Amino acid sequence: MMTFATVKHPKVLSKQELILATALRLFTDKGYFNTSIHDLQREADISIGAIYHHFKSKEAIAAELFHRLLEAIDTQLEQIQQCHHSAHDRCRAALGWLMSLSNTNPATMQFVLYARHREFLPDEPPICSSVPFIRLKRMIASGIDNGEIRPMEINVASAALLGGGIRLIQLQLDGVLDGPASDHLDLIWACAWRSVAMEN
Repeated sequence: MMTFATVKHPKVLSKQELILATALRLFTDKGYFNTSIHDLQREADISIGAIYHHFKSKEAIAAELFHRLLEAIDTQLEQIQQCHHSAHDRCRAALGWLMSLSNTNPATMQFVLYARHREFLPDEPPICSSVPFIRLKRMIASGIDNGEIRPMEINVASAALLGGGIRLIQLQLDGVLDGPASDHLDLIWACAWRSVAMEN
């Protein structure tokens, strides 16, 4: 996933992307409410006027950041969906990619999983109702429809299939897990799939 969030050198970013990349870093490190426009200005080394030229408020920055990150995640999940044809393979690939993202771009995962979006973006739906997570649920629903996954409520199936992997990502981000979460993909996926697979 190559976005402003993964580009390291500020000279290859537009002013808007630089503001967003800086916001991602500061919102992750300090928290949304502890980050001011002046903090963004100082870290990005641009003028206050340049920030307000692109965004009307800190909330607008957070909203654009939130939408862009979710859009980038959904684009990757769509590619996974197109490359794999069974619910098993799609969901495993999606979980593996999310685990690898916690290595390559931990700030993105921290912002998506940990930021209290409803506190500063009250008009946004909960993260579990966002487009990429709806796509994941549809992958699982297709597995129920075609008989790969036994019939159950979709949120229960989603929690069973993805909850353990997401928890490992959180443990990695918190510095509790020894090594990357992706090291445990095979085992966590085998356990998750066994919990929902249609019995033969």
